[in-house]
Amino acid sequence: MKKFLALGLCAMMAVTTFVSCGSSDSGSGEGPTGDITVVSREEGSGTRGAFVELMGVMDEEENDITTQNAEVTNSTSVMMQTVAGNDAAIGYVSLGSLSDDVKALKVDGVEATVDNVKSGDYKVARPFNIVKGKNVSELAQDFEKYIMSEEGQATVAEEGYIREDNTEEYTASGLSGKITLAGSTSVAPVMEVLAEGYKALNPDVEIEIQQTGSGAGIESAIAGTCDLGMSSRALTEDELAQGLTVTEIATDGIAVIVNNNNTIEDLTTDIIGQIFKGEITTWDEVTK
Repeated sequence: MKKFLALGLCAMMAVTTFVSCGSSDSGSGEGPTGDITVVSREEGSGTRGAFVELMGVMDEEENDITTQNAEVTNSTSVMMQTVAGNDAAIGYVSLGSLSDDVKALKVDGVEATVDNVKSGDYKVARPFNIVKGKNVSELAQDFEKYIMSEEGQATVAEEGYIREDNTEEYTASGLSGKITLAGSTSVAPVMEVLAEGYKALNPDVEIEIQQTGSGAGIESAIAGTCDLGMSSRALTEDELAQGLTVTEIATDGIAVIVNNNNTIEDLTTDIIGQIFKGEITTWDEVTK
């Protein structure tokens, strides 16, 4: 039924915004027209940091040069809602957070799938990290041990991310107390599932997860106001110099997303970069 509804919407939009359903790089058929609505994450977002680096949305001094005309969203869920509600929109989200509410584009001819990230064919990928300051509690260390165990990494894979290998079985510690995590809104969903698994084995533990963005999570780890920071980007040399320790808990792809009514299926890295830099501003330029 959803398929028929989607086809009906595509047909209705043909007279105004979209005409026929063809791939932008196939050289045949027509695609969307009109202005592009660029949707980006906020500054400090790990997803944004990784995306602009991977797509070349940076100047020679490696500064983020995302177009000033971009609509800025402050979380993965808001990004999805924004693109799902705007036929002209293009954005990006964690592959593990992707849903049928939007369409993931192929990038350079490669689908955004876990298998393609794992094989290295899909290049738009980044690490999921937990970040520890100089003083880490025994309880926080035990939670990290669970995350990196066979049980924890099985959960990572079940949630649609690339797991780490060479893991060991976890044994419940019997510890009690509270762990506070802060940071990436992309890491948070899988961390919530991991927290539930850990608490099932250690029922006297409370885990609070604050979704504040990667940059804020790293700052909290430096300041010692959280037990573990969550980051969906690599740390800078300046951040590492603050005495932080980083553990990569998973690898995640970044899906480039458009509205389900958009007829484009595939874009090159170069075109995506130009769109987010504001050098390409209309869908006509993409499909001509």
